[in-house]
Order: sequence, then C-alpha cells, then structure tokens
Amino acid sequence: MEGEGVYVPAFRRKEKTIDAERESWDELKRRINALVNKVSVHNLRHVVSELFEEDLIRGRGLLCRSCMKSQIASPSFTDVIAALIAVVNSKLPSIGDLLLKRLVLQIRRAYERSDKPLLLAVVKFLAHLVNQRVACEIIALEVIHMLLRKPTEDTVEVAVVFVRECGALLLDLSPRRFGVIFDVFRRVVQEGDLEFRSRCLIESLVALRRSNFEGYPAVRDELDLVDSDEKVMHVISLYDESDPETSLDVYKADPEFHHNEKKYELLKRNILGEQEDDDDDDERTLIQDHTETDLVSLRRTIYQTIMSTLNFEEAGHKLLQIRLEPGQEMELCVMILECCAEEKTYRPFYGHLAQRFCLRSKTYRECFEDLFVQQYATVHRLETNKPKNAAIFFAHVLATDALPWRVLANVSLTEEDTTSSSRIFLKILFQELCEQMGMRALNEKLQDPTMEETFESIFPKDHPKNMRFSINFFTSIGLGDITEKLRQLLIN
Repeated sequence: MEGEGVYVPAFRRKEKTIDAERESWDELKRRINALVNKVSVHNLRHVVSELFEEDLIRGRGLLCRSCMKSQIASPSFTDVIAALIAVVNSKLPSIGDLLLKRLVLQIRRAYERSDKPLLLAVVKFLAHLVNQRVACEIIALEVIHMLLRKPTEDTVEVAVVFVRECGALLLDLSPRRFGVIFDVFRRVVQEGDLEFRSRCLIESLVALRRSNFEGYPAVRDELDLVDSDEKVMHVISLYDESDPETSLDVYKADPEFHHNEKKYELLKRNILGEQEDDDDDDERTLIQDHTETDLVSLRRTIYQTIMSTLNFEEAGHKLLQIRLEPGQEMELCVMILECCAEEKTYRPFYGHLAQRFCLRSKTYRECFEDLFVQQYATVHRLETNKPKNAAIFFAHVLATDALPWRVLANVSLTEEDTTSSSRIFLKILFQELCEQMGMRALNEKLQDPTMEETFESIFPKDHPKNMRFSINFFTSIGLGDITEKLRQLLIN
C-alpha cells in the first residue's frame, strides 16, 4: 500500500526503486564530471572534500574516465588532476589502481597507432602520477625504454617531454638508472638519423639535467597534499595484461543498492573525520565540523534562494541574510555565476545581482575579479551555451563599472595565447559591451591613456604579427573602429 489506501503492485514498486537508482547514477556522473572539470590549484582541497561526498566506490569508473578526458583536453592542468588522484588514492587505493591500468592500456594503444598527440598527453599524466608516488618509478623507466627502443622523431619528442616532467624524481630516486637513460639519449643522437629539431630537444634535456631540472619540480608545494606515510604506491608494469573494467562506466542495476549506499556513508564519515562518540549514558555527542570544507549545504541554500525569488532586489536582500563565514563570499559569487551559466538563455537578473554585490563591498568585487580570471582560463571546458552566458554576465558588470576594467589585463589577445573557445568568449564579451555602452563610449574607455597598460595585452604593440591578429579579430566581429589607433601604429 502507498499513500492513502492506494495499492501499488510489487512490480510497480520495483520500477520506482530502479528509477531512483538510475537517477542517482546520473546525478553521480554529473557531479563527478562537474567537480573534475572545475578543479584548480586554488580550489583543490575543496573539490577533494566534495568528491568524497559522492559515492566514489560506485563511481570509481566514472572518476577515472572523467580525469583522463579532462587531462587530455587540458594538459596544462595535468599536475592538478594528478594531485587530486593522489589524495583520493590515499583513501581509496582501488581508484588509483584502476586509473593506472587504463593509462597503461591507453599508452600502449597510442604507441602502437603512432598517435603522437594522445601519447604526449597520457605519458605526461603518468609522469605526474609517478611524481605523486601513486605509481612506482619502474613503469617510468619502462616507458622510456619503449619509446627509445626504436627511436623516431615522434617517440624521441615524447620521451623528452616525459623525462622533463618526471626527471627530477627519477634523478633523486635512481641516479644510476637515470644516467643509463641519458647514455641512451646520447647514443640516439650519435647513431640515429634524426632531424635537427629532435637533436635540439635532446640537447635541451641534457642542459636541464645539468641544472637538476630547475623549473620542473617533481611536485609543486601547493599540490603536495598527502603525507609520505599516507601515500599508497602501486607497482604496475607497462607489459602487464590488465582489465580496464570499462563496465564500471555504465549504469547497472545493483540488487544491494541501499545497503552499499549505507556502507559508503560510513566510509565517508571515516575519511572526512566525522565521528560519533557514545558516552556512558549512550547519549550521542555530535562533533561539529569547523574545517570549512563541507560547503554542500551552503551552496544548496544559496541556489534555492536564487531560484525562489522573482527579481534581483529580492534575491540580493535574501542572500545578504545568509550567514557566511569569513572567506565564504567566494562561494556566493560562484553560485551566482554557475546559476547564470546553467540557464538556456542569458537572464539580466544575474548581471544586476552581481552588480549589486560588486558595488556593496570590496570583498565581493575582488571575488568576481578572481572569477573572471578563472572563467577565462577554463572557458575551453565549458559546454556550448555556458561561455555565452558567462561572457554576457561579465559584460554587464564591466559596462556598469561595477567590476574594474583591470581584469582585462589577464586577457592576452594573440594567436598563441588564445583558443577557439576563448576567442568566442571575447567576441561575445566585446559585442555585448558595445551593445550596452555604444561604440563611442567603448572606444573612449579602451583608448583612455590612464588604462593603456591594462589594455596593452588586448592591443599588443610588441610585434607586427600580434598587432595584425588583434586588428583582424576586432574587424571580424564588427568592432574594427576600436583598433584605429593600433592600425596607425602598424602603418607607421
């Protein structure tokens, strides 16, 4: 029976249980992907705490898959993702073991297919996992041996990149074996029929070794989060036959779903340090968490407040009633931007709300400045509609002078420093600024002599190539008038 005297057949009850289980799986997949995609040096600790809130035993395949996809898409974040895995592996070693098995298979597959871009990405990931002591250094030596066994231009380049990333650790752990590796490199230069570029790469690596890999530390201080006695290292060979367990990436009904959920809940409490003590009278004493790592409840409150209001004045008033601990202002700003990005089309509600908080205090203004920098740096990770909403959002707070224009100093408008995603973001940003301010006002703002240094990276004057790129970019989006001064400089 269910509800008020309504009989529900057994098969219907089973269907509802399966639906709930499937919805839980889909939400787990979405949450893991979202957390991995937003991880950075600055929020690594918070992301790790939020990850442990999810059922990582059930979602270990999803986590490994998400980390590998994110690392391939953004190789510059490799050391951050490796640090994330190192922390998770210290508590749940099965995840580190599964990730290494999949990486090994991907390395072998990429090598056999001569897929250089993929091989470069995955060996870089493996190098940082070795640096984090998730993997034993033996596999690093095996990878180098495989790459230099039959050296080609591509395999030599991949080997140089790999040694550059984990050379500092290998030099410290196995100096004798490391010396043998460089003997192989020298023999490749002397005997191999290599192009000039490959020879230069090897020579630069030799010079880097002489400087003890200065500028390429094994692990940056801010990413060294696991104590040496808590690290769990996996000994795995490049030539082992292993099962990647790809079935873990897809939904399967679990007959003991609720039981396993409860088991992970107990494990999660142990991991996050949540404990319950019983006194002599069997009364439970709750231990409150003062570490400021559990922000899920706060974010839920902010989200519900934003979604339940009719206009930005009401939303601003209600959000200011939420009690925030020092340093949690950033969470409020992040939630405003994330809610805006999730909308199908941009709503001016969010721009006005952000404007109100920027004008209210310097703290919120600085949070939104940091958000702009983070958003621009990771815009390539966003789905199709999100960059557009985010660009219009920031255009509004810039056009109203709620956000200082100095944030644009973080934008370097050159062919080398931009991607297709960042160029789309900048296109929408400047077009929206023009629409809200007008061409004349925007031009006056960008040509302001006091702001010349701020906009120097947008209108570069260091090289004709960069000047032409900036001019062509603004001309192609219909804003060629603002480059008039740069055009005159290029002609002269």
